[in-house]
Amino acid sequence: MSAEPTGRDGQSLLMRISNEIVQIQKKYLGKGPTKARSYFFDDMLLVVMRGGLTTAEKTMLEFDQADTVRQFRQTFQNEMTDRITGVVEEITGRTVINYQSQVMFDPDVVIEIFVFDDRSPEGTIDATAGGQLRDDAVGELITEEPPSDGGQR
Repeated sequence: MSAEPTGRDGQSLLMRISNEIVQIQKKYLGKGPTKARSYFFDDMLLVVMRGGLTTAEKTMLEFDQADTVRQFRQTFQNEMTDRITGVVEEITGRTVINYQSQVMFDPDVVIEIFVFDDRSPEGTIDATAGGQLRDDAVGELITEEPPSDGGQR
């Protein structure tokens, strides 16, 4: 199986995508996911992010306002489409023709789906598949988040 293609800085393509999507979440939502992993499947890119709900969103969920949080997240993603797809196009060198995002609760997961105008290069597909068969963390990014209780456990 071929190695995963690397970006300009030597970072794997999938790791770079995971990192950039997390940075967008942190910059514009004020908080980003604690884990993210990217996968290529033919003409699709899937980015799975875990953790990252804001304190306000968690509070709204406690008030049984899941639909309100979901609606806000969907509106946010709709407005961020050009920025998010632009970053993915820059990293991959490919054209995104469709983009969707979905937030889920319990567990806290956000899925970003990108559809490209053509198939992924075989090396990228092989790296994604191979990374799933091995214990390698292909395309995975784990960020550290300080405990919300000021370090008290």
